Amino acid sequence: MDAPATPAVFPLVFPHTFVPWFRSVAPYIHAYRGKTFVVAMAGEGIAAGKLTAFVQDLAILQAMGIKLVFVHGFRPQVSEQLRAKGHPERFSHGLRITDAVALDCAQEAAGQLRFEIEAAFSQGLPNTPMANATVRVVSGNFLTARPVGIVDGVDFQHSGVVRRVDAVAIRHAIDAGAVALLSPFGFSPTGEAFNLVMEDVATSIAVALQADKLLFLTELPGIREQADDPDSSIDTELALADAERLLASLPNPTQPSDVAFYLRYCVKACREGVERTHILPFAVDGALLQEVYTHDGIGTMVVDEKLESLREATSDDVGGILQLIEPFERDGTLVRRERTEIERDISNYTVIEHDGVIFGCAALYPYPEAGTAEMAALTISPQVQSQGDGERILKRVEQRAKGMGLKSIFVLTTRTMHWFLKRGFVQAEPEWLPEARKRKYNWDRRSQVLVKTLK
Repeated sequence: MDAPATPAVFPLVFPHTFVPWFRSVAPYIHAYRGKTFVVAMAGEGIAAGKLTAFVQDLAILQAMGIKLVFVHGFRPQVSEQLRAKGHPERFSHGLRITDAVALDCAQEAAGQLRFEIEAAFSQGLPNTPMANATVRVVSGNFLTARPVGIVDGVDFQHSGVVRRVDAVAIRHAIDAGAVALLSPFGFSPTGEAFNLVMEDVATSIAVALQADKLLFLTELPGIREQADDPDSSIDTELALADAERLLASLPNPTQPSDVAFYLRYCVKACREGVERTHILPFAVDGALLQEVYTHDGIGTMVVDEKLESLREATSDDVGGILQLIEPFERDGTLVRRERTEIERDISNYTVIEHDGVIFGCAALYPYPEAGTAEMAALTISPQVQSQGDGERILKRVEQRAKGMGLKSIFVLTTRTMHWFLKRGFVQAEPEWLPEARKRKYNWDRRSQVLVKTLK
């Protein structure tokens, strides 16, 4: 009797695409190993059936050496419990008023969700991302809470805010390799339970741990470049100062779907020491992995640039720029620039500094009639290369160009073509250049022309 035919197994990706892709994410794997992420998922995402895939992605992050705290929300689950009991919901100032019945419903919802989350982490089916995974989940009374109290005559009863986070206990759990799981519940020193806001819990934990990232999986796709235009592109990176200005211009949020709702927590976390905060759409499969392991990400990242000292240059920076670029001019990597030229064009430069020393720079020369701009003199000190400063400057230059209404940027290079190709640039002929730049093109140097379309 013939053996049953074995079904053909086809790889999901082919070697010629898989290998370059895997190599491209390796720098992020190295950069984030041992880092601490606080990841918060809105209850709406769980209600939409996204929990299993999301937990699989968290397990992948942990396998890559990231220390994880997972905070879940439960707004729609509590609402469902209240409807089942025929009890009305009450809200004020954007917060749920938690009476005794609502508190009971919140406890039931939290218990059910914790059960589902722990079950999802316990999966180990073959041919799934959880195969061979061993993820331990640790929960506990890590939060001390206090009541919201009476605000403008409204008694919020059992609604509370975070008073203290037991960061030592959480740190001990994640350092031991477990995922710390927290529900939006806290207890007073007298043992009274309080219903908390998930975003407040996640932000408080991230600040207490001084986490490297705080990531919100939400109904929002991110923050759009034009907040009042639902069709505008997602702003993938917001400087803290820009995020603060945007927040100040928006009305107070009353719903989690309001732009300002999550943005205010991102701003608060960055102000208090969390380096990066993110708003991601749970509706996109793998949004967490795309945000962490790709250059452009998928949602919006708010970053405190003071930590990286990424800024536009001033006349005080001319000496530092000259000192930085001089070795690269000497070996022919860069075209020589006179001090008077840099002084004249200093407003075109972006610099990054550490401890008052300039370690990176780039200049942007716009050609508005052609809808493009040249990025020139992109330089990173050998002392800090491979730490991501080049990508951060590139991102900032792209933002400056988009702010001018330009559609693309281009570079001329003789030695670093592959670095730019990996970051979305494509090769073009010198004839592509704007007429004004084409007239200055050095045909003897034969620089490669690389162009990136701005999205």
